Amino acid sequence: MLVFTAKRVLSGILLLVAVSIGTFFLAHLAISDPTASLLGTTASPAQQAALAEKIGLDRPLLVQFWDWLSHAALLDFGVSWRNFQPVSAQLAIKVPVTLSVVTFATLITAVVGIAFGMITGLRPGTWFDRVIKGISVVLFALPGFWVSLVLVMWLAVQLKWFPAVGYVPPTQSIDGWLRSITLPAISLALGGIVAVAEQLRNAVIAQSRQDWVRTLRSRGLSTARVNLHILRNASPAALTVIALMFVGLLSGAIVVEQIFSLPGLGQLTNQSSQNGDIPMLLGITVISVVFVVLINLLLDLVLGWINPKVRVA
Repeated sequence: MLVFTAKRVLSGILLLVAVSIGTFFLAHLAISDPTASLLGTTASPAQQAALAEKIGLDRPLLVQFWDWLSHAALLDFGVSWRNFQPVSAQLAIKVPVTLSVVTFATLITAVVGIAFGMITGLRPGTWFDRVIKGISVVLFALPGFWVSLVLVMWLAVQLKWFPAVGYVPPTQSIDGWLRSITLPAISLALGGIVAVAEQLRNAVIAQSRQDWVRTLRSRGLSTARVNLHILRNASPAALTVIALMFVGLLSGAIVVEQIFSLPGLGQLTNQSSQNGDIPMLLGITVISVVFVVLINLLLDLVLGWINPKVRVA
């Protein structure tokens, strides 16, 4: 298991380095003149040259890259070109907002998706199975931003169960924090619930038809214990989808944070893209890739624990 974990950690580090290198050079190619974005089109050439010297754009690109990479390895992503504040300090404020919403959405996706998938998989063709299929088709077809607006109008404006916009830190109020992230998390989770439920349903149906299930039942095991064995053997499909959903929700948070006015990475990414703030964009990319690597590592470890064949492969 240690060799298996070491290989996954090494591959994650290589992925992080490759993405960092690619993002650095692509960002500089895409934003040919960041000073124009930062100062505006009315800035004079002298002002642009002074800003370029201040932020280090007058140096060769490879020198800029090595300086950024050597500091980024120590989690120092430089200073923002927009407000000249440390990137790491600003990310430390924004990351918990996005991470709390995405984690809560993933938890909702996992709990509801696994419950629906297990029930429909054990009883395919029943009225509940048909109802869930119908709801899945509807949810899959509806745009996410439209669902978010409907939730705001219904649960926040009319029923006043949750705040329509804004974010409350957990250090200020746990209840307020949960209320402020519930609607954004539900908006993000709806599509994921459909995917997890469908994958688990198909896997449960396939496992239920195996010979070992009939053997367990013939030995007198209770239905609950047999179902637990079925869930364990069918869970890799659902766990893979959940891990992929977490990665996808990080990007989906950009739209949701704009709708609910959450001060997270999505809002920061949008502002940095408009201003050509390359250090901030690079910091956001590296942090996002770190989350992706950690989630994939956790998924591999869980799958390796569930199925030893994964460790051998």
